[in-house]
Amino acid sequence: MSDTLSSLSTSGLTPTRQIQVWSDALTDLCGRFDIDPLEASTFDALISCTSVSRLKLCHIEASQHRIGHAAPRIRQSDHPYVKIVFQTYGVSHFEQDSRRIDIGPGDCLVYDVSCPHTIVSPAFTRHDVVIVPKELLHERGLGAGNLAACKLSARAGTGRIAHEFVQAAFHEATRLSPNSAIGVADSLIDLLLLPLREVDMTLDRVGPEAMYVRAQGFIREHLRDPELSIDQISSALHCTKRYLHMLFSDRGITVSDYIWQARLQNCRQELEAQNGKTITDVAFSWGFSSSSHFSRVFRKYFGVAPSAIHKAHHGHQRPALAEEV
Repeated sequence: MSDTLSSLSTSGLTPTRQIQVWSDALTDLCGRFDIDPLEASTFDALISCTSVSRLKLCHIEASQHRIGHAAPRIRQSDHPYVKIVFQTYGVSHFEQDSRRIDIGPGDCLVYDVSCPHTIVSPAFTRHDVVIVPKELLHERGLGAGNLAACKLSARAGTGRIAHEFVQAAFHEATRLSPNSAIGVADSLIDLLLLPLREVDMTLDRVGPEAMYVRAQGFIREHLRDPELSIDQISSALHCTKRYLHMLFSDRGITVSDYIWQARLQNCRQELEAQNGKTITDVAFSWGFSSSSHFSRVFRKYFGVAPSAIHKAHHGHQRPALAEEV
């Protein structure tokens, strides 16, 4: 199974211990924060958390409080995440970069955790949260810079679909195999990005960045197709091959290398998952048509043979065609 569902409550603890326990829980999730129960004598909070591949999904309830971290002591490497918060009860006031965003039931807030910010909830709140490693967004074309906080609606359209998907993934996470969890996480990230595109954020501005994102999306959708080529991609995106080459070369990689690296990463994930597939089955399912070629590029990219990965995770099984790969 992908992961377990863990829960933590501050109920019954002393006020000092409540703050410490909650701070430790948040540190484990996405970095250390300052917590202030405002003028309340106690801080009552409950968090249930699970993971789907590299995503962390949480359901959080908390009494009145203020949470945040300040610029003088923050290091971006300590908080390399983007949070997607679906508010389901109560009102919260978010501040970052001199901007204030008020969120209530039906609202969705997307923000960069690594940038100094505060969130004040003057009364009880409840929300669903997805914690996304920033590098997963970079892989989808979101720039390496800081993401501007954005408020979206989860009452209808893609926002509502995204929230319902998050809730379903949260409840089914413990039933997912590792391989299924990878697919669900990829689909979830792409779905969560749809509302962002609709409000004309960085991902959807006209220009090279938007085209690069579309190219990445097309490649991911057709990664298993052994005939995937730059001709096919340029035709689907209605751009020239030269322009497509430029988009990738500007980011230090060729289109072909991007495709093969994406395939190899998926192959390794499947080899590490206990899915009963042989090495050759995995290679062919991700667009490779030659076991020897797969073995050669896999070893070059990861520095280890695919058979070694397979044996390490399936030591009780005899790898089929191990001599070939």
